[in-house]
Amino acid sequence: MINQYNDFAYVYDRLMEDVDYKGWVVYLKEIFKREGIEPKKILELACGTGNITLPLSEEKVEVMAVDISQEMLMVAKDKALTLGKDILFVEQDMTQLELEGKFDVSLCMCDGINYILEEEELVTLFKKLHQHLTEEGIFVFDISSYYKLSEILGENTYGENQGDLCYLWENYFDEETNILEMNLAFFLQEEQLYRKFEEYHQQRAYHITELKSLLLMGGFKSVSVYDGFKFDLPHQESERIFFVCRKD
Repeated sequence: MINQYNDFAYVYDRLMEDVDYKGWVVYLKEIFKREGIEPKKILELACGTGNITLPLSEEKVEVMAVDISQEMLMVAKDKALTLGKDILFVEQDMTQLELEGKFDVSLCMCDGINYILEEEELVTLFKKLHQHLTEEGIFVFDISSYYKLSEILGENTYGENQGDLCYLWENYFDEETNILEMNLAFFLQEEQLYRKFEEYHQQRAYHITELKSLLLMGGFKSVSVYDGFKFDLPHQESERIFFVCRKD
């Protein structure tokens, strides 16, 4: 089986350099404000290389960041050390989450929920997150929408040549399972030659109604849904959708 986020971890930030992570954090802080939350402790799942973790970690905010990839966490830790940030990074599969303590906010950004393919695993995760939230706590996550995975990414191939780094990204969407299969090939220049490495990723496309039902099963009492980086309701062609879930 081809691994996920191994060698990819060390070129991830280069490939994602156009992503407005500062905009993500501004939007999250606006959510906190609207929900009347001033978080002191934040749990971030699927933190990757820490592009959202680091700006969230402020003087009066304690952040615990979890990811399944040791390589992604190594990159994130190096960034935190460079910036003098004191962040607890934990290598763990979020579908088998084992933590202690309570958090004011739990986060799972950048499609992390799409990577969980089984509904049973999602419900288990939601139940655990519900238990680890303070009484007024919230769980915020985003997904790539069903429309995006099935209509925009599905059956399409993408590529880019950055000179010393090239990639080819091929997608296939299965309408029976609602799973997007992504085959990625990277070519990284090392002296006079290029080294090839490959990754295979799967994401499941969820409808809003499906996730709302699973969240209720996980114990969340109130779920608000927004079109990406706005506070409008999602529409048929929304590509990114945010969920704000209150414990009570």
